[in-house]
Amino acid sequence: MTVRSLDDEIAILSSSAEDKGVLPAVIPAEDIVVSDWVRMKCRFGCKGYGKHLSCPPYTPNPEEIRRILHGYRTALLLRFDGDPAHPTIHPEDIPLDFHPFYREMILWIWDTVWMLEKMAFYDGYYKAFGFGAYPCIFCDECVAEEWEGPIDESIRRSCRKMDRVRPSMESVGMDVFATAKKVGWDIQPIPCAGYEYGKIEHGEIRSVALLLIE
Repeated sequence: MTVRSLDDEIAILSSSAEDKGVLPAVIPAEDIVVSDWVRMKCRFGCKGYGKHLSCPPYTPNPEEIRRILHGYRTALLLRFDGDPAHPTIHPEDIPLDFHPFYREMILWIWDTVWMLEKMAFYDGYYKAFGFGAYPCIFCDECVAEEWEGPIDESIRRSCRKMDRVRPSMESVGMDVFATAKKVGWDIQPIPCAGYEYGKIEHGEIRSVALLLIE
């Protein structure tokens, strides 16, 4: 099999992303910002911490990711604008358990990342690896939530979507805001009504995912 040039492969991946309503941008792997503080936001403040195999503490830590990124030169940053299921969002629309509320948006992100990773892999770019956004939502409850007692890496054998689960960018310590700025995207936190966690004031959500290519 003749492997396409990297430029040609990026053009095909970018076109496929755009077909899914996603904005792609090429980014050198060295421009991906990894910071140790990021996972503190997961560990203290996120309701998903420890509940999903796509999240800490089950994902590689920042030091591991820095080493992994040294093995890559080129990546594709992916921007997902809005929530397909909720074009307009008001704080009163959002339930206390808001993770399922965003199910369609999260699946849009995860399915697109998985598709692009597989395309690149089978096109000969065998190092391709994707990172999603938000906690995984393939199952109503992750095995990590169902498990009683201590959890270690062996629990992955019980994952019902083992082939599709990937870590989110933030879960491994990638600073999504700073990385997005590298390609000219202005990504800002969405204000929440009364500073109440999850009660966002509008639906102009910009989510970012990543595909490491080569």
